[in-house]
Amino acid sequence: MRKVHHLVLLKFRPDTTAGAIAELFRALADLRTSIPGIEHFCGGPYSSPEGLNQGFTHGFVMTFASPAARNAYLTHPEHDRVKVRFLPGVESVIAFDFEE
Repeated sequence: MRKVHHLVLLKFRPDTTAGAIAELFRALADLRTSIPGIEHFCGGPYSSPEGLNQGFTHGFVMTFASPAARNAYLTHPEHDRVKVRFLPGVESVIAFDFEE
């Protein structure tokens, strides 16, 4: 079965605090305990000297056991709860999934 890597880039609103960003990353990491099929989560601030981030300041990758696990995550109530709570602080987001 093919794994799915869910790559998300975030550009936060200027008034979003570092504390709120840290809370978001904790909430995302905690989804591993409530949504089956999340095998891995990692994320953090942009750190490359290339400067190709186009204003996106943070990113994360979630790895799912299968496309079905990713699809279940997308509509899961806990994922929705995190989105509702934190999306107001996000100016722009890119989500890009690929299979391995």
